[in-house]
Amino acid sequence: MNRFSLVVILVLAFAGLADSFYLAEHEISGTPLICDIQNLTGCNIVANSGYSHLFGIPAAYFGVALYGGLFILAALEIVLYDRVVRRMLQAVASLIFLFSLVSTGIQLFLIKALCIYCLGSGFIALLIFIFVWFIEPVRRRRTPLAPLAPARGTTAETLPMPPV
Repeated sequence: MNRFSLVVILVLAFAGLADSFYLAEHEISGTPLICDIQNLTGCNIVANSGYSHLFGIPAAYFGVALYGGLFILAALEIVLYDRVVRRMLQAVASLIFLFSLVSTGIQLFLIKALCIYCLGSGFIALLIFIFVWFIEPVRRRRTPLAPLAPARGTTAETLPMPPV
């Protein structure tokens, strides 16, 4: 299940990266977004709102950076299978999911318009968030570690001392 989850995350991260690149390209060129899909025509309203920038940087650039980092971490995890890389992958996936939740809330309650590309990115973030926990869930220890005891049949008095 681990390798399958990693491959799915890699594919989804690439899809999120492509989505973010399209939105970033719109930001650079200024061309309107194509978004007349099932009454979701608010893409340009959302993209041109004051909420589309964070600290003066377009949100699409954050998407490119986060999905790009996630793609790299997933590729590294496939090759290395390292606990630190897994934790970083889980942290970045959680950050992207949180970012998508906040973005969707802003679209619904403040802008009152929905962007199909933003919702697609949010759905991708949700799927990645689910699959990243299939790799290796973070588990808590059930009991604290017991102090080391001498081997059976020996006592502290019979253990040899190292030379000084």
